[in-house]
Amino acid sequence: MGYKSFDEINEKIKSGKAVVFTAEEIIEVAAEKGIKQAAKEVDVVTTATFGPMCSTGAFINFGHSDPPIRMSKVWLNDVPAYAGIAAVDAYIGATELSETRGMEYGGAHVIEDLIAGKDIRLYAESYGTDCYPRKEINTVINKSNINQAFMFNPRNAYQNYGVATNTSDKTLYTYMGTLLPQCGNVTYSTSGELSPLLNDPEYRTIGIGTRVFIGGSQGYVAWEGTQHNPAQKRGENGVPTAAAGTLALVGDLKQMDKRFIRAAVFERYGITIFVGIGIPIPIIDEEMLVKTTVRNSEIFSNIYDYSVPRRSKPVLGTVSYEELRSGVIELNGKKIPTAPLSSMKKAREIAAVLKQQIAAGEFFITQPVASLPAENKINTLEVRESSL
Repeated sequence: MGYKSFDEINEKIKSGKAVVFTAEEIIEVAAEKGIKQAAKEVDVVTTATFGPMCSTGAFINFGHSDPPIRMSKVWLNDVPAYAGIAAVDAYIGATELSETRGMEYGGAHVIEDLIAGKDIRLYAESYGTDCYPRKEINTVINKSNINQAFMFNPRNAYQNYGVATNTSDKTLYTYMGTLLPQCGNVTYSTSGELSPLLNDPEYRTIGIGTRVFIGGSQGYVAWEGTQHNPAQKRGENGVPTAAAGTLALVGDLKQMDKRFIRAAVFERYGITIFVGIGIPIPIIDEEMLVKTTVRNSEIFSNIYDYSVPRRSKPVLGTVSYEELRSGVIELNGKKIPTAPLSSMKKAREIAAVLKQQIAAGEFFITQPVASLPAENKINTLEVRESSL
């Protein structure tokens, strides 16, 4: 089966000789040349996704005022940020709501405005200490006058998230969008054959330390993502049929581009943020090449009934991404229109940008310092009586 090391591939990137294709392009390349020849010739395959990722936020260090303050409560454009870290550090979560504007504006908008270079109103309170005597500050910040500002997302790039519909008689407003009554529509949120963890389903090249494209800047996989659940049922190609692996990602907010980070409001549900992620997959051997040639027709996902407000929702059927991408699926004899929450146009743009950066020697691959867990026990939250 031939083998190429990460270092050898990076040498080709450095010399401008790397052969790079997107995950959509490689399907036809492999069909034309055959797996063995394509694995020899191709060095990197780029993958991408651009979808709503509620588990997103940013750490910000504001710098010290004079006299200094030990911030205990922080608001950014009237959106609460978590300040229980250190004197002038805070974490702003994407889904946090403005105390005056509610669902109209939230943490995701603060993050997008920071990236765009806009001024942000910072208001903070403190109980006052001998070393931090100031008890209040009201000022304006932007990405040029703060110190570190890095996005840290506890859960991104879900590996084959479920498909949603609604069998009830009323419209539902959910994180999967607006679901019409009586299975009036179906929504989904994965970029299919372009999605990162569907092209490396067993996490052979994507792990802790992997360099990624995040929001227009270069970042890294920091850890397994929250709710990482690799022990899902999988097809013969290794692709899970339910939500499986996730990634915790970190990247420099100051270097990000508003084209690839966009705040969004889901009607009567809340605020989220669309995050553009691209991950290069090094073709280290033939098996890896095979994985990156996965087609939408070979990726299946469960359809869940969101009218049941329980942790475990009924599975109404299974559908391929080829069917989902067609715009209409058939469920129980009924034709139902489908709609993606993620943007294939933006995902393709990200995959192409990443391809160009690698070809130009601007983006190098990194070998993981540790693998993502192949097994993981997922706990549930139960109402328990205290033993104290």
